[in-house]
Amino acid sequence: MASRKLEKRNVRNIQRSKGSYYVTLPIEIVRKLKWKERQKVVVKMRGRGIAIADWEK
Repeated sequence: MASRKLEKRNVRNIQRSKGSYYVTLPIEIVRKLKWKERQKVVVKMRGRGIAIADWEK
């Protein structure tokens, strides 16, 4: 698979699987935040966008 150009690296598609929607995150962002597979996160609406944050107990 070819690499994306730098200016389009953070452009992602919304995909659907069995009734759920998902977006893949760039690996550089996941590594920088030190997130792990199956980690709980909180998704909130922010104006016309969304914010994804780590889940706090």
